[in-house]
Amino acid sequence: MKFASDLSIVIPARNEMFLAKTIETILQNMQGDTEVIAILDGAWADPVIPDHPKVRLVHHAESIGQRAAMNEGARLSRAKYIMKIDGHCSVDEGFDVKLMADCDYDWTVIPRMYNLHAFDWLCTDCDWRRYQGPTPEKCERCNGPNVVRDMLWQPRMNRKTDFARFDKTMHFQYWGSFKTHANAQGDIADTMTSVGACFFMHRQRFWDLGGMDEAHGSWGQFGVEVACKAWLSGGRHVVNKKTWFAHMFRTQGGDFGFPYPLSGRQVDRARKHSRALWIDNKWPLAKHDLNWLLERFRPVPDWHDVPSRAPDVEVPAPPPQPEQPRMIDSAPVVSNPTKGILYTTDNLLDDTDIGIAVQHRLLEMDLPIAAVSLKPISFGKNMTVQRDRGHETWMRQLLTGLETMTCDVVFICDHDVLYHPSHFLFDPAHRDTFYYNMNAWKVSAEDGRAIHYDTKQVSGLVAYRSALLDHYRARIARIDCDGFDLRSGFEPGSQKPYARFDSRGGDTFNSEFPNVDIRHDTNMVSTRWSRNQFKDKRNCPNWQEGESVPGWGKTAGRFAEWLRMVDSGPD
Repeated sequence: MKFASDLSIVIPARNEMFLAKTIETILQNMQGDTEVIAILDGAWADPVIPDHPKVRLVHHAESIGQRAAMNEGARLSRAKYIMKIDGHCSVDEGFDVKLMADCDYDWTVIPRMYNLHAFDWLCTDCDWRRYQGPTPEKCERCNGPNVVRDMLWQPRMNRKTDFARFDKTMHFQYWGSFKTHANAQGDIADTMTSVGACFFMHRQRFWDLGGMDEAHGSWGQFGVEVACKAWLSGGRHVVNKKTWFAHMFRTQGGDFGFPYPLSGRQVDRARKHSRALWIDNKWPLAKHDLNWLLERFRPVPDWHDVPSRAPDVEVPAPPPQPEQPRMIDSAPVVSNPTKGILYTTDNLLDDTDIGIAVQHRLLEMDLPIAAVSLKPISFGKNMTVQRDRGHETWMRQLLTGLETMTCDVVFICDHDVLYHPSHFLFDPAHRDTFYYNMNAWKVSAEDGRAIHYDTKQVSGLVAYRSALLDHYRARIARIDCDGFDLRSGFEPGSQKPYARFDSRGGDTFNSEFPNVDIRHDTNMVSTRWSRNQFKDKRNCPNWQEGESVPGWGKTAGRFAEWLRMVDSGPD
């Protein structure tokens, strides 16, 4: 299979003041076909991440949590390998090619870890210097106020970690003495667990193991989960001593603490779930039990009372998961399917009468709304794709929203289309078909003139989420490999050979009352207001012109007044 890139580095980041520096270091030291996917989880990066063709940013106005952010980044990846790294790390020169050179399919690999000496506090008046930590109120030598952060960003070579374990509560522990164990020898060596700040593996293997288990909660037991899944599934969890990453530990509180808000209850929840999975052997994909793992690393401190090796737990392995994008989902349609709205906007209409009216109408539908924008907005569940406005960006917005939705059927909605309630009554008859509402009129925001002709538009697209996910994953994979090409069109289910991304087809329906597509001066696609503008009249069948829209009233010569009436409530 052809991959869009060799490696995707996923960075779940929240309130990370060092994220820009981490990404800069990765870009400087990577040597392969590697990209960065940073999930800005509840906060924009500060300082701002400079634009770079190898960096993708996804912003969430509200935090979804570190595990969910990692899963989202992995879903967006089309690479052969994925790597998770924290947003306050440095990396070795050529770290990516070194990791890719030594990674069997069933391995989870961590680079050798050093502590990161990111900065010192420096007084510019007396040259007093203090190791990184919370912001000092003043110089501790001269009491002066001129204390600045002096960036160093270098590994502490005397603070090296290769091996770690967990105790009987599944709590992470360093294990330096393991270096004398037979399994610890060589450049690629077994390690029982890791801190969870960085790991590397085949992307499909990540999904074979179920991704990150969000039942743990946002944070906690990250390294234990990754390692236990690697070992108990029948694979290996190893350290590659030929390369390294350096991690900054923030344990001093204040403005130098962990970026995610944590409580003792959250930590206890993660550890309780972890004990149930591994000690009580409740992970359904396990081929071995925990005793098997403890015997492999015996003697393990805190586990001296472990009995001799117990028989392996015989749990049937799940069927192999196909590489994405998947083939057609032939499952039957769902009775009373759940529905949701995927709303996309370029933010140009946010504070206008048009944009406000469209949002008000959608809220009245009482359906869950995933709103994907280029800047944060207070509407629905907001996600942000930080890219310039354009057709490719719009498709990435659609995929971002689809990845986070959980409903069965998705109604794709634009920020400049007024949707009638009858539109949302439609139920797709087939899971593998893309349906277009042909009952739509175009209305000019300038003079209110209205036209209709039969045409398929994504703004009227309704389909099962599974079909839409496969289609847009395939689209983005082609864009990542070959670049964006207008010849591929926009409408899923197209019959044009170049635009085929799967074998699904398209169909049409007509809602009882039409939707209204408002044409204004910031539309990305121009409007043809006369049949004479079409070279081939077959492209505008059932052409109609009028001063009003059925079910919506007169628009010609009174657009502003009409829009105020429409925004007063549903018909």
